[in-house]
Amino acid sequence: MFFIKKVVSSYNSIRLKGIERFMKHPEETQLSQFRHLIKQGKNTSWGKEFDYSSIKTFSEYQQRVPLMNYEKFTPYIIRLRQGEKNLLWPGEIKWFAKSSGTTNSKSKFIPISKESLVNCHFKGGHDVFAIYNNRFPNTKLYSGRTLTLGGSHKINNFNIKHRTFYGDLSAILIENLPIWTNFYRTPRRKIALMSEWEQKMNLITQTAIRKNVTALMGVPSWFLALLRHILNQTGKKNLLEIWPNLELFIHGGVSFKPYRSQYKDLIPTENMHYMETYNASEGFFGIQDDFATKDMLLMLDYGIFYEFLPLSAVHSENPKTLSISEVEEGIDYAIIISTNGGLWRYMIGDTIRFTSLNPYKIIISGRTRHYINAFGEELIIDNAEIALEKACLETGAVIKEYTAAPIYMTIKEKGAHQWLIEFEKEPKIMAKFTKILDEALKEQNSDYEAKRYKCITLDLPIVVPARQNLFFEWLKKRNKLGGQNKIPRLANERDFMEELLILNEKL
Repeated sequence: MFFIKKVVSSYNSIRLKGIERFMKHPEETQLSQFRHLIKQGKNTSWGKEFDYSSIKTFSEYQQRVPLMNYEKFTPYIIRLRQGEKNLLWPGEIKWFAKSSGTTNSKSKFIPISKESLVNCHFKGGHDVFAIYNNRFPNTKLYSGRTLTLGGSHKINNFNIKHRTFYGDLSAILIENLPIWTNFYRTPRRKIALMSEWEQKMNLITQTAIRKNVTALMGVPSWFLALLRHILNQTGKKNLLEIWPNLELFIHGGVSFKPYRSQYKDLIPTENMHYMETYNASEGFFGIQDDFATKDMLLMLDYGIFYEFLPLSAVHSENPKTLSISEVEEGIDYAIIISTNGGLWRYMIGDTIRFTSLNPYKIIISGRTRHYINAFGEELIIDNAEIALEKACLETGAVIKEYTAAPIYMTIKEKGAHQWLIEFEKEPKIMAKFTKILDEALKEQNSDYEAKRYKCITLDLPIVVPARQNLFFEWLKKRNKLGGQNKIPRLANERDFMEELLILNEKL
């Protein structure tokens, strides 16, 4: 154990120097990543198709290679899953991260190469602890275990002969972690990789309550369900009665804003730290390195080359992307990546906003498709989260889950936004909550404010309280229980909303 701690400490020291280096030289770091990716990709089928051997500059790359999304990549993904080698990246792809499909109902299978696993995802995980340890040198984190909430994986039906697999990213990471990490995490691998959510939750509870858990790592919404289950099973009032040395929650996947107050109730201490990460199936992008702010450091040396497309130009016919040296603060950008997993000029669907250019820091502001724009209001998740947080703060409400969708205009009626909210604690006066939500949305979004002016286009929002566990039952019905699956927060169509409203009426 002492030897492992020494190795970890040595690695942390090396990585902190590496992080400091790319913070000081971001453009040079990104240029180095670009050149490495082009060199590695030039002998693949994709690289030959676009003549990577002759690409020397970012400008040539922009002109030669089209912007891609998952639908355009699908034929290549199918070939990869069938075992074709050297297609998008050198060698064979053994793992595919199955996305929950937050913007549509389709599942996505994101290729995970050996390089992306080690030099991106694992490197990001190591850096989280290196950064935290540097901020809090007296931490007792390593004296206990990190409780993780993994997913599951399956043999790839496309290619059983070659034993390739698909599953949640968390499951892929757990399956491939070095054996020494078992000294620092819980539950054991067999339980963490179980697919049946409710059985897994019971077994994790039985295991974790006997451990000295010092950190939690997972998606806030699903972790909240597990933690409540643990309290119910133990009869304890809060988590510190079970794990007195708990000091860190590493979270990501969904916004933490709706859950912050609930976690403070579960872990009532000022010594608890909350650290956001931006680790998607497509790559590890950001880590919160300053606990006084809520933004994340953009990680520039993980084998990812970034491009940024202003959200206003996403639907343009010939959009021009920007390199990192060309971005500005306060503008929403669609993030586009080329990676050591074989994704080339891939638009992942997230939008980010720079809060600092020295060093480069970001917040996740929404989705390119995960928004409401039925009336020209262009409401994004960031607007919604801020407005909901304000409404909760001023009414004492606590939100568990939510989704929103437009109610379209008719000949006789104006349009509106319908919010289906499962409250942990309902506001005493729903009309007051609705009014504050509406006013806060106006403050955040001038287009929304214009459409709400004198109710000419949009009427006041309609808030529908959801019965308890509605969203859990809806995900269970769709066979999407587990930490990698998310509630669609904003939708421009009413498909999800109608399903949920019907289920909400059933007892």
